Amino acid sequence: MSRRVLLVDDDAAVREALVQTLELADLDPIAVGSFVAAKDHITRGFDGVILSDIRMPGRDGFHLLGYARDADPDLPVILLTGEGDIPMAVQAMGQGAFDFLEKPCAPGALLAVLERALKTRALVLDNRRLRALVQSGDPAARLLHGTSDLAEGLRARVRRAARTQAEVLVTGAPGTGISKVAEVIHLSSQSSGGPFVKRAGAGLAPAALQDALTAARMGSLFIDEITQLPAQSQLTLTEALDGARETRLIAGSTRDLSALVETGEMSAELYYRLEVMQVRIPSLSERPEDIPVLFQHYVAQASEQAGLRPPEIAPQVVAGLLARDWPGNARALMSEAMRFALGLGEERESDASLGLADQMAQVEQSLLEAALRRAGGQATAAAEALRLPRKTFYDKLARYGIRAEDYRRS
Repeated sequence: MSRRVLLVDDDAAVREALVQTLELADLDPIAVGSFVAAKDHITRGFDGVILSDIRMPGRDGFHLLGYARDADPDLPVILLTGEGDIPMAVQAMGQGAFDFLEKPCAPGALLAVLERALKTRALVLDNRRLRALVQSGDPAARLLHGTSDLAEGLRARVRRAARTQAEVLVTGAPGTGISKVAEVIHLSSQSSGGPFVKRAGAGLAPAALQDALTAARMGSLFIDEITQLPAQSQLTLTEALDGARETRLIAGSTRDLSALVETGEMSAELYYRLEVMQVRIPSLSERPEDIPVLFQHYVAQASEQAGLRPPEIAPQVVAGLLARDWPGNARALMSEAMRFALGLGEERESDASLGLADQMAQVEQSLLEAALRRAGGQATAAAEALRLPRKTFYDKLARYGIRAEDYRRS
């Protein structure tokens, strides 16, 4: 969720005090002194909220509110009012302001309103993105979740593989969702109107393989763990691929096929047909920034299936998720989300004594430790992965008592 707050106040002293209050609460203020300086930030795509004084020389808070409403009726605008401006503020609420606060306002009251506004904004933007994905007809964007560069790279490879009619090999660690990615490739391809037939490679005899190829005619046949396909069936499949066919093969494996070719467990001819178009799924340990996104999606999905309202996912829950290695990848995370949605998991427990700043600190600490773990204790590489200046990164390590050398691989 974005933490940006566009702060508009012509009084420099008030503006500076508000900036300090926001920064202490881990918010990201953009401070300006007038509507003219603010207007370039007020767009439909702005992912934060607006906090503005009502009385300003020139274009006042009412003008700013009207401008923001024209740009995006769902963009929250919170107005700061003087003692004599309460009737004006009430009028502004009628014109679409999110809320108003009387100056001087207590930090707790201000931050509570801002947090509520930021959550509202995040929900609006998430809903817009989902609607756009549904309308786009892009199965990769709609079904493969994550905001990291690796997640976007996976979606790009899926789209590229789907555009061809060649055989595709989908690989990844156990639990990464090989079968799901295979189906997304099918749904994104010209054969999406045909059947998607799934078979396990283990014990799939030649006759059963031929039946599966026929059942998948004009569509796609997905063979999971193709390395376990019996030797005779590997030969049958290779011959079928060499002939005229109307079925596309998508194979999946959690093992290193090239190594199995060396030992004779995998047909070299079949392997060379499959290696041309490969789609590798990154594990969660490679993209920990996607863990909160995936967990939120799985919780919403499990809650809907159970007929429950999705529970709130507190920052300390996210911190606990980020602290884990997840060798079971998306499958394990999905199971954890289901337990959380049903109130059965440990992650559901929260420490009520922790304030928001402490909870966010837990998340930040977990991200720092995860980056160091991925980088093998190399602080410079970890800082670059988090896109932080080195000094800022080292300052944060010192703040949390984290030692980079503890994460170096032996």
